[in-house]
Formats: sequence, C-alpha cells, structure tokens
Amino acid sequence: LPAELARYVAEFIGTFALVFTVVCCVFLGSAMWNPIAIACVLMVMVYATGPVSGGNLNPAVSLSLGLVGELDWAEVYKYWAAQLLAGVAAAGLGAALFPSAELVLAPVAPFMGCHAMVAEMTYTFMLCFVVLNCAASKRNNAKRDGNQFYGLAIGFVIAAGGFAVGGISGAALNPAVAVGLDLRRLGLGWGLWFALFEAAGGALAAALFVTARPEERLRSGEALAGYTAALGTKCVSEFLGTFMLVLTVGLNLVAGSSATAFSAAASLMCMIYSLGDVSGAHFNPAVTLAAVARGACPAGEGAAMACTQTFAGVFAGLVAALFHVASDRKEVTFSVQPGEGYGAFTAGFMELFFTFVLAYTVLAVATTKPPPSQITRQNFYFALCIGFCVVAGGFSIGSVSGGLLNPAVSAGVAILGALSPGSSSPVLHSYLVVFCIMQLLGGLIAAIVFHFTHPQERTPSATTEFASFVCEFVGTFALVFTVMCCVLAGGAPAWNATAIGSVLMVMVYATGPVSGGNLNPAVSFALGLVGELKWPRVAQYWVA
Repeated sequence: LPAELARYVAEFIGTFALVFTVVCCVFLGSAMWNPIAIACVLMVMVYATGPVSGGNLNPAVSLSLGLVGELDWAEVYKYWAAQLLAGVAAAGLGAALFPSAELVLAPVAPFMGCHAMVAEMTYTFMLCFVVLNCAASKRNNAKRDGNQFYGLAIGFVIAAGGFAVGGISGAALNPAVAVGLDLRRLGLGWGLWFALFEAAGGALAAALFVTARPEERLRSGEALAGYTAALGTKCVSEFLGTFMLVLTVGLNLVAGSSATAFSAAASLMCMIYSLGDVSGAHFNPAVTLAAVARGACPAGEGAAMACTQTFAGVFAGLVAALFHVASDRKEVTFSVQPGEGYGAFTAGFMELFFTFVLAYTVLAVATTKPPPSQITRQNFYFALCIGFCVVAGGFSIGSVSGGLLNPAVSAGVAILGALSPGSSSPVLHSYLVVFCIMQLLGGLIAAIVFHFTHPQERTPSATTEFASFVCEFVGTFALVFTVMCCVLAGGAPAWNATAIGSVLMVMVYATGPVSGGNLNPAVSFALGLVGELKWPRVAQYWVA
C-alpha cells in the first residue's frame, strides 16, 4: 500500500479493534476487568500502529495533535473519517453477532447528563494530555532517543478512567466509541453530546500541554537538551498530576469500586510518564520531602510544590464531592481514619511504611544516575514502579488505613468526607493530621535509607558491600511485610497476589542496581550454583 493509505488503514484497524473490544465488554464482559481489557487493547494497538500512523485511534486525540501543530489538518480530517468509520463498523458487527443484546450510550443513573459530560471531558483530557506528553513531546520522546513507554501510558489511562467514571458516563473517552455505541440513533443521540465534550477534553489537553511544556516552541536541539522548567511551570505540572490522581481516588470511592488502588496506580503512572521530565512528577508532599532530604530538589522549590500538591488534592476532593451528592451512595460517608478494629498507631504505622516504600522507590528509580553501559537516557520503568507501589500498599492495607500514602490524597478524601451528607466528626480531622505526619515521616525515612543503600550517588568510588546488605534487607522486609499484611489484615482477596507481585517488582527495580535485587534465599542459592554470585556474598544475602 502507498504510505499515505497505509496510515488510514492502520487507524481504521486500530480503532476497529478498540471499539469492538468495548462492544464485547459491554455485552459479555465483567465490570471488574472491562477497563483493564480495554486498556490492554488500546495499548497494544497504539504500539502496533504507532510507527505507521501515530496510533491516534481517537478523533479527540487527532484534534489535540492538530491543535498543537503535530498533525496537519488535512490529515486530521482523514483520520477522523477512518476512526469514525471503524467505530461504526465495529459496533455494527457487534450488534450483528449479539442480536439479543442492545448497545446503549447514556449517562448512568442516577447521574445526569452534566455529570456524564464533565466525566467524559475530564478523562478524555487526561488521555489526550498523556498522548501529547508521551508521544508528541520533542523532549519526552525525542526522535533520536525515543521512549518505549508511550503505549503503556496511553493505554492505562483507560484503566484509570474506566474504574473512576465507568459508573457515571460509561467511560467512552473517544468519539469513535461514542458514535459506535449510539449506532441505533446514527450517533445523533447521546453520541453527539459525548463526542462534543470529548473533543472539548482534547482541546483542553492541547492548551495545558503548551502551558506545561513551553520548551516545545524551541527549535534548537541543544536548547531542548539544556532546558529546565521554571518553578511556575513545575507547579502547573504538579497541580495537574496531583489533581488527576486525587480525583481518580475520589471518584472510585464515590463509585464503591473494589479496584480503587489499581485505578489510582494507573492514574499516577500515566501522569508521571507524562510530566516526569518537567517537575519530577512527585504529586505527593511526602515524596517531595524525600527528594529535598536526598538533595534532588531545592528546599524552596519543594515547599512551593508541596503547597501546590495539597491545593490540588483539596480541589479534587471538592470536585469529587459534587459527584458524590448526585450518586446513589450519597449516604456513605468517607473519612481519613483507621479501619474498623484498628487503632491510630497501627493505621499510622501502615501509612508510614508504605509511604516509605513509595518514596524510596521514587528516589531509587527516578533520581539515580543511569549506569555507564546504558546508551539511552530514557528510563522505561520508573513510573510503572512508582505507580505499582500504590497497588501494593492500597490493596494490602486498605482495610487498615485506606492505603492513602499521600498527604494530598488524605486531604482530598477528608474534603470529600466533610462535604458528604452526615459529614464526619471533629475527631476525624485529628486522624488526618496523624496520617499526614506519618506519611511525611515515611518520606523522610526513605531519604535516610537511600543514603545507606546508594552511597555511589554521593561518592562514585564508594564500596557497595554494606549497601548491598541493606538493600537485600529492605527489599525482603518490604516483600514479607506486604505478604503478612495481605494475610493478617485480610487485604483485598481478589487482589492480594497482585499486591505481592507489585511490591516484589518495585523492590527488585529499586534494589537491583545495587545488590541484584535477589530478595529470596532460593534466588541467591541459584545464583551461587551457576557462578553468578560468590558464596560469601550468598551467605551475606541469606543473613539479610
């Protein structure tokens, strides 16, 4: 095929696969797994079609790319035609294969149209914003040193938004999906309104992209390479990331979702991939404190960012409260307090420990120097690790403390609870203070431990024997403690294995460059048998 035609065929195939998966989930899927299934098909089709067409697969994404000058308008219109045609074809095939089922696109009762439209606009904004930052940014995805995380980041916006607003609008987040699901009205019913507000989300993403990345106007490669964001730009970045994280948590709570931690982790991961090279993408005052104590962030800058994060969390709590008062769960009151049967000390310690895990992981995977053998400057796993700390902590201690791990999230949940009918008593505000102090203390301890586990960050010639021992102890302790929390605290039975797998993954990435990240006597033994680890070191690791 001619290259030009190949682009349109790629957009058609990718969008068709996406919309057909959505239709199958609507007819046959499980509410627990539908957002993950749709996120996965979007991710794989973005990777599959990206080198050919850019992998837009969404008219709102094409609109945002056109607005920032990354896609010619003539191409935008052709992409729209291919994407909308694919959406209609996929929905038509689904309707033919499942004639007894009916495709419905409408706000989910008891929410009104205004709630659904705001939900669609907000998470379509997030999707388009992630595309612009991860795929279109000249600095975050340079032509000569492109990242490999763009598809992961784009796809898992659906996991964040699907759980957060699926019970409000259905989480179409794509005009091709909306028009396809509204097939029996030829897209002129709710499909038209959904598409308009999703397009508005794409336009908003374009506006905030150029605000958060003024360097995109630079033409010189040297100027781009030496660019450092101003404090105001960093605060914009921290506000956007923290707002989307806390809003995602709040809307999952409003919906009564059992996947709150996974949805929040997906939101955190996607926004970190998008804004990590702008502000560091802390989105958490405890992480910012850890970065300041580690020397990776100036104190004055850190204070400004922490204030911005807290304000963003409060604002997100206010927005979530507007959805809560309209929901069928408005009698449910949310609060920052220990779970039933647990005291303040136990809950506070849990928040401290898993905030420590989160902050330590940030320091270890996002603030360290790349090894000399690494050719690319890109770090492909940093946001994945940081996000999945929330999966580990959220599911393993959710029943004990809520698994908040972030003073900005705590503030947002407290605001959501305070504005709920039958709001909380004053004693709950004291728990908010306790939780925030423990979370900040967790960040501070992370910086102290990092000092011992990564001495080469300060002194390149430093030996790592003691550091390796500490890494093995810290990583193994985090793993076993997570297992014990899942077993003894009840955890979330459907997600316990995911929580344990997540903490193992993040601690291997965090400790691997220092000790190898064995975290298991059997692993050390196997490495000794094949000659990859000397036996004195094996014995040392066993002790740790």
